[in-house]
Amino acid sequence: MPQRPHHRPMRLPLHDLEQIVGAHDPFSASRLAHDTAAALLHRARSSEGEGTVERVLAYTREHGIDDVAELWAQSSPHSLPGALWRLYLVHGAAQHDAERSSYVFRRGAEVDRTISRAVAGAETPTGPDEIVRLTDDILRGAFHGDFALALDRAAAFCTIMSQGAASLAESVENVDEEEARRSTTQSARYLGFARDLRSCAGMWRDDALV
Repeated sequence: MPQRPHHRPMRLPLHDLEQIVGAHDPFSASRLAHDTAAALLHRARSSEGEGTVERVLAYTREHGIDDVAELWAQSSPHSLPGALWRLYLVHGAAQHDAERSSYVFRRGAEVDRTISRAVAGAETPTGPDEIVRLTDDILRGAFHGDFALALDRAAAFCTIMSQGAASLAESVENVDEEEARRSTTQSARYLGFARDLRSCAGMWRDDALV
């Protein structure tokens, strides 16, 4: 598949971020969200050698990832910043609680009747270490490989996590209402992420994800 053309350059420098965020201008905030996402992805994909994601994360920390992330969080789920935000959230959730994430994933894999596990590229058995490696690999793939494939892998991962959380909620609904509610909410969110990421993958292939 031919490489996607270079993304459009940023129109606003990142050091102007605080002024834009503080201006309460929805148009400027939306524009900056798209520009920073495009610039970040272009910077990473034009890099050579190992450690691409590490360099990207260091770059965003230096220039204010918290504020950028807040902008991305408000973006359309079917946009480049929206897709990147979901990739970061999926990665962060697994890294934050690998034990629970791996358990939910295994439950989902047990009931899944699709090829989602193969698409995600999960190791078997999928323990905490494996879930961390899997989500690391998906995020690295987004910045240093086929972006659409990374989105498809993330969508497949979310599909399994949604099924696993739903299975967990069903199994504890009569003994632990709080856990049942938590897992039900988690299932719905992962299902929404799966749909959004899958749509974004198709849009990227059609050169329509901006």
